[in-house]
Amino acid sequence: MEIDRDKVRTQDEEAEPAPIDQVEERVEAEMKQIEGRAKERVAQGLQDEKLEREARELEDEGKRELDEAQQNKDAS
Repeated sequence: MEIDRDKVRTQDEEAEPAPIDQVEERVEAEMKQIEGRAKERVAQGLQDEKLEREARELEDEGKRELDEAQQNKDAS
């Protein structure tokens, strides 16, 4: 069996992200969530409302990015 090179389409031609890029997006989003949770705990210990608010925003941003990455994966 031989591959017909005229019918082969690359990821670039299909504008499809490489699997490693998809994983990287999810990992970065998960790291933001983890960092946000850690900062929130520290802020609670220090009773620093501003830091606690920033931590929640970081965690929420990570969650949004993770949701977007999952939607992009599902759309593929």
